[in-house]
Amino acid sequence: MLILYQRDDCHLCDLALEVLARARAPGVELVFIDGQPELEQRYGERVPVLRDARDGRELAWPFDTATVQAWLLCS
Repeated sequence: MLILYQRDDCHLCDLALEVLARARAPGVELVFIDGQPELEQRYGERVPVLRDARDGRELAWPFDTATVQAWLLCS
């Protein structure tokens, strides 16, 4: 399962969603970190961050379609 950590009103997060759609990333769960102190501390200004919940790998922004596709193949 893939998780995209993001914030409300985040332009970069919107761009990340477009990249994930173009990369055809399967089953992405969207998690908003706002109001979640543990996640805000962990990710802060680094969002958007894509995380593979199975193995804990993370891909931080900026990323493009080719990078996401290569990252997915490594799982």
